[in-house]
Amino acid sequence: MAKEEMAQNIVKPSAEGIAASARAVKTRGLPPVHLWNPPDCGDIDMRIARDGTWFYLGTPIGRPELVRLFSTILRKDGDRYVLVTPVEKVGIQVDDAPFVAVDFTATGTGPNQTLTFETNLGDTATAGRAHPIRVERDAQTGEPAPYVLIRADLEALIDRKSFYRLVDIGAHHDVEGTSWFGLWSQAHFFPVIPSAELS
Repeated sequence: MAKEEMAQNIVKPSAEGIAASARAVKTRGLPPVHLWNPPDCGDIDMRIARDGTWFYLGTPIGRPELVRLFSTILRKDGDRYVLVTPVEKVGIQVDDAPFVAVDFTATGTGPNQTLTFETNLGDTATAGRAHPIRVERDAQTGEPAPYVLIRADLEALIDRKSFYRLVDIGAHHDVEGTSWFGLWSQAHFFPVIPSAELS
């Protein structure tokens, strides 16, 4: 009898349940997910595609306000992405980065330049010490994949059109004796590619 009762109390996590728990949290700004340590309830069938589309059970989530809600309770624990509420934690799949930087504004020039990025979900981040830009290059093709840190280990993949605009305002700068082509923001230089490799 006790075993039957225990089995009935086990509830499989769902997107609806997680959304309800997230909505129950009353907070200004982003919830303090870094302070929460609820039970780990395993993984759910939720995925963020490389283009920033969120899927649940293989179907795109069509409600932007629901995607935005989920994005506010997203956290990275080691190499694992999780949705965290005060009562549960579930793992989700992220194909590349959880956000996409779809636009940016640039003010100033050179070391006085400031780059502020906006994501597909309305987050903003000004590149600098707290929000570095990094570029990975595909080992086979050399294709660059640029990222900017949005918050607490959560990055945005900078979309192609924005990256092309960034390249137009890039500059060469000496880094430890080597000339690099890269980007300035808030007096920080972010290397993109060695100058010698530019054709």
